[in-house]
Amino acid sequence: MPIDPAVAIGADLGEVRFAWTPSDVLLYHLAVGAGADPLNDLRYTYERDLRVLPTFAAVAINLRTFEPPSVKFPGVDIDLAKVLHGKHEIELHRPIPVEGKAVAHTRIADVYDKGKAAVLVQETEVADESGAPLWTARATIFARGEGGFGGERGPSDRIEWPAREPDAVLELPTLPQQALLYRLCGDRNPLHIDPDFAKAAGFERPILHGLCTYGMVARTVVDAFLDGDPGRVSAFGTKFAGVVFPGERLRVRVWREGGRLLVTTTAADRGDAPVLSDTVLEPR
Repeated sequence: MPIDPAVAIGADLGEVRFAWTPSDVLLYHLAVGAGADPLNDLRYTYERDLRVLPTFAAVAINLRTFEPPSVKFPGVDIDLAKVLHGKHEIELHRPIPVEGKAVAHTRIADVYDKGKAAVLVQETEVADESGAPLWTARATIFARGEGGFGGERGPSDRIEWPAREPDAVLELPTLPQQALLYRLCGDRNPLHIDPDFAKAAGFERPILHGLCTYGMVARTVVDAFLDGDPGRVSAFGTKFAGVVFPGERLRVRVWREGGRLLVTTTAADRGDAPVLSDTVLEPR
């Protein structure tokens, strides 16, 4: 049985010690589209007065990972080709420093049975060397064909959307080589580069990393609504609603509502096909 929730839920996935440098931050920013306007993107692309996007937290732990990921944990053994990222949330306890060393502790927080699929929730707490919290991340893994094991379905967390037009509609290009850049930040899943692997997983060609889109949208919203200051982000979460093919144009709609920014992202060149949904940015 690929998933045993009695074993998986609460399983400690261990401790990881890691570090990052300004060069790592600069590479990440380029991988999520910074630098298209070289003179105005210097806060992301120049080490002088460098600021760190909050979504850097999604890659910082795996920057030195050079092998494809494995979905084998206590009580879990799933074929990588069946796996998609379902949801990702980051809570920032303070702005991410440009350079640092940290310790991450990860556990399986929950396992849900969606019938045709299984959903695994991983929670990671990250602190600096002194023990001061940096961020908390929750990643939801969607495993196709692995449901039906009799587990709980899980809560619904859909957002109530404003019954009005968005406050802004932003156009965001992706590069044909975007996935090639982003995989250098530690996600070596062949789904994003290998045409044969992508076809075996049910896609016509390699797709862009969901977390790359996540970072690109965060940067775009920070620039448009938070004066380009990523330190003003308290939390940022999204659901991955569809795929992006590198080179496509994204359409980002943003509503100001109740002190939060509510965001949707669609593939503009495919009839506004959903890409990211239930996206919330909480400013400080």
